Amino acid sequence: MSDTDTSANKMTNEQIASIRKDFDFFDRDLNGQIDLHEFIDLLTILSPKTKANHVQEGFDLIDGNGDGFIDFEEFLAWWQECWWEY
Repeated sequence: MSDTDTSANKMTNEQIASIRKDFDFFDRDLNGQIDLHEFIDLLTILSPKTKANHVQEGFDLIDGNGDGFIDFEEFLAWWQECWWEY
């Protein structure tokens, strides 16, 4: 079981569904992943003062498997733990 699975188990279905709606909102091309451009959109809305040089660094930290995309599991873990830091 991954850390995300453990964290998600502490959440209600309603909480996970709400976070899923947020994920889907930023997944503009509806491919089930957030790419760097969609992440920039996300940060523009959530934290407009984010410095440009921190965008790639933040993206890379959230993209735990390093595939160049943020999937829902990675997004969920980030959202629960530290989205407010951005």
